[in-house]
Amino acid sequence: MKEIMPRIQRDWVDEIMVVDAGSTDGTLEYARDHGYRIVQQQRPGLKHAYMEAMKQITNDVVITFSPDGNSDPDRLPDLTAKMRAGYDMVIVSRYAAGARSEDDDAVTAFGNKLFTTMINLLYRARYTDTLVMYRAYRREIFTALDMDKKDGFAERVVYNRASTEPLLCIRAAKMGLRCADIPGDEPPRIGGKRKLQVFRGGAAILCMILRELVVWRRRGKAKTEA
Repeated sequence: MKEIMPRIQRDWVDEIMVVDAGSTDGTLEYARDHGYRIVQQQRPGLKHAYMEAMKQITNDVVITFSPDGNSDPDRLPDLTAKMRAGYDMVIVSRYAAGARSEDDDAVTAFGNKLFTTMINLLYRARYTDTLVMYRAYRREIFTALDMDKKDGFAERVVYNRASTEPLLCIRAAKMGLRCADIPGDEPPRIGGKRKLQVFRGGAAILCMILRELVVWRRRGKAKTEA
C-alpha cells in the first residue's frame, strides 16, 4: 500500500475504496490515515468482497485494483479513457500484444491461456485475459449479470474456489456487452503471498465455464474488441 497508493493521483478517480478482511499488518490503519473509504468484509473470499463492496458504491464505473504490486497504477488514465469511449467493461490484459506478466509462472500462464481460449470459443468472445483482476466496468452490469446472487451448490462447491473475473467475462459475452482489452504489464508482486491453489482453483474455473453453458441463457453475441 505504501509503495503503490501514492502513485494513484486523486483526480484520476472519484473515490478510492479499500475492502479489508481483517488484516493485521497495518493496512487498515494506513487506509484510515489517508482518508480512503473502508469496507470491512464480513464473509471470506473475493466473491464476497465484491458483493459487499458493490452495495456501498454509487459511482457509475468500478475499477477493481490490487495494491500488492500486480496492478500498474500508470494504466489507470488509459483504462478510464477507454471506458469513456462507451465500453461496458475494459480489461488491462497481461497477454494483449505489447504486454507481459512478471508474476505468472508457466503453469498459471498456461491455465489463463486455456481458460481464455475456452471462453472465447464457447461464448463467441475475443478476450486475451479473462482471469486478471485489473479491469473497469459499469457498476450496473454487476447486478444485471447476477454477479450479486448466491447460487446454492455452485456457491459451496465451485465459486468459493473460483475467481469472479472469468464468470464476469462469460456473462458479459452472453449479454453481448461491449468489452475491450488494453495491454498492461503485470509487475512482480511486492507484498503479500499468492493464495491461489492452482489445481483446485483451475478445476473450479473449468466447472464454472462448463456450467454456464446450461444455467445462464445466451442473450446476445459478444462484442469484445481488441
